[in-house]
Amino acid sequence: MTGLSTVLIVVGLFLLGGVYSFWKQQLPKGVIVLLGIGAVMCLVAGVMRIQGLWE
Repeated sequence: MTGLSTVLIVVGLFLLGGVYSFWKQQLPKGVIVLLGIGAVMCLVAGVMRIQGLWE
């Protein structure tokens, strides 16, 4: 596991927490969707780096 993979996964989890928080506060759906997309992209990139599929 590399440092960048760890950072990507941590940022992705942080963004998922933001999505949940914003959803609970019933903020605009556009903000929630953008945060969700960012979270998924970070998590996928981190996992792909761990698996060695993307370097």
